[in-house]
Amino acid sequence: MIDRKFFFDSIKPSLFAGKFTQKQVDGMSAILDEWDATHSTSDVRWLAYMLATTYHETGHTMQPIEEWGKGKTYAYGSRVKMAKDKAGNRIPYTDTTEIFYGRGFVQLTWYENYDKAGKKLGQNFLHNAAGVMELKNATKILFLGMTEGWFTAKKLSDYFNATSEDWKNARKIINGLDKAEQIQGNALAFKAAIRKAA
Repeated sequence: MIDRKFFFDSIKPSLFAGKFTQKQVDGMSAILDEWDATHSTSDVRWLAYMLATTYHETGHTMQPIEEWGKGKTYAYGSRVKMAKDKAGNRIPYTDTTEIFYGRGFVQLTWYENYDKAGKKLGQNFLHNAAGVMELKNATKILFLGMTEGWFTAKKLSDYFNATSEDWKNARKIINGLDKAEQIQGNALAFKAAIRKAA
């Protein structure tokens, strides 16, 4: 079990300007709860990096959010799949009216990823895309996506294992090297706050 008092006391001044909202506490508690329930024997660097990713991707709210602009300038902001036909055109979908722009802790995008998440969680996100915004679902998607490599085929164990600790390149799990150094610094602050309860 993670020592919650130490965790929150440690990150409050360094990452949250000395104060939390209840929603920030709720979001981080959901992530810590999932860790304690399903990953407590895993590498704590994974937890630190997931927390830092959430911190960045949610604009520090630590709550599942919708992508700003709702994908309007990206292909996934219209009714097409990630997959392409032989001519190189994206394949349209007609089985749902949902648009699969970024939602959640990690900004889940694309028809295929919502389909995969729904199958993994036993839900139909193709017809209820907003379901990925529910705190429990967003938390599961964060963990499964980052440990199994859903987003870019890169996963936490590629960067944090017995022989490697690569805080900067771990950003490739989500989005190239966008803001990689900033997220690295935040991840290290989260890592310093993680210790097991006595």
